[in-house]
Amino acid sequence: MNLHEYQGKEILNSFGVRIQRGIVAQTPEEAVAAAKKLTEDTGTGWHVIKAQVHAGGRGKGGGVKLAKNLDEVKSIADQIIGMDLVTPQTSAEGKRVHQVLVAEDVYYPGDNEPEEYYMSVLLNRGTGRNMIMYSTEGGMDIETVAEETPHLIFHEEIDPATGLLPFQARKIAFNLGLSGGAFKEMTKFVYALYTAFEKSDSSLFEINPVLKTSDDKIMAVDAKVSLDDNALYRHKDYAAMRDVREENPVEVEAGEKGLNYVDLDGNVGCMVNGAGLAMATMDLIKQAGGEPANFLDVGGTADAERVEAAFQLILKDPAVKAILVNIFGGIVRCDRVAQGIVDAYKNMGTISVPIIVRLQGTNADIAKELIDSSGLDVQSAIEFQEAADKVQAVLA
Repeated sequence: MNLHEYQGKEILNSFGVRIQRGIVAQTPEEAVAAAKKLTEDTGTGWHVIKAQVHAGGRGKGGGVKLAKNLDEVKSIADQIIGMDLVTPQTSAEGKRVHQVLVAEDVYYPGDNEPEEYYMSVLLNRGTGRNMIMYSTEGGMDIETVAEETPHLIFHEEIDPATGLLPFQARKIAFNLGLSGGAFKEMTKFVYALYTAFEKSDSSLFEINPVLKTSDDKIMAVDAKVSLDDNALYRHKDYAAMRDVREENPVEVEAGEKGLNYVDLDGNVGCMVNGAGLAMATMDLIKQAGGEPANFLDVGGTADAERVEAAFQLILKDPAVKAILVNIFGGIVRCDRVAQGIVDAYKNMGTISVPIIVRLQGTNADIAKELIDSSGLDVQSAIEFQEAADKVQAVLA
């Protein structure tokens, strides 16, 4: 589950990570009130207005701006709230901005020049260990840094048996070129950041930039946080942070109906039981010359109600030219699934795209007979290749 910047910062702050302070606002008037409050609490004279959407590169799309007075706070907030923000990480239509974060200006003058770094904590799936990735090139797209100056990206893997060790935190501060008070501040920052990552059951913490202020304080100016959905039962307060407005509405609807659904860009809808079979089915569709329009796992209870809900989700996509139902009857009997398909088809009326149904496993022969004798425009298949050939035929 992805979080907004202000929500990620709340989690970081709760574990002792120094953050750029800010207040979220949903109207220009609230933004002005937030700016006044920040001035009272922090003494900041300028404010940064940041669009709160689940996408990076907000500044490039005009979603992050500096306000030098309250009139500018109101004007900029009015411009950003309600806009469709287009960034390198959104679609061409962009994402609608519903709220902004009014943040303190932390690039104040002092004895030293502010410096920006990149830091993230994530799982290295190749080694099965958590990893801290960091760079001196903060404020830039890490993909660009990796492509153009890969030697400026460092990694520190954490042994799960020992956790983050003191020498590793010091090594990170050293590689970033820090010394004196900033060196000590960075080691504390790294410890607090890694603790927050572990204790919050996150899958990603990305801070870009981590800022060394002009007086050698280390703080998170941004926060991209993704939480592990499977651990949300341990964090009811984090689960309440979910903003469904930022998610695909069809995927949200699928979740409410207990279906595992991921929207894709293809032309063949998939209805499958089991994640492994779903992946194999998508491969089958590509081999047949099509492109999967979705990942959809209906689970082990593929009754008429569940099948109908799955059909409705698939048919919301106007790009779908055919539907492939590929069910293995282990726990669930194939004849029950077939009856569910027939009942769902009749309940929905005419379905305008061809449907190919492959049912294998318990009572597969009875299931095929049910499909073939239903009188509906549904094609049955027994073998994997037969299903692929029929998908290819309807796409031709």
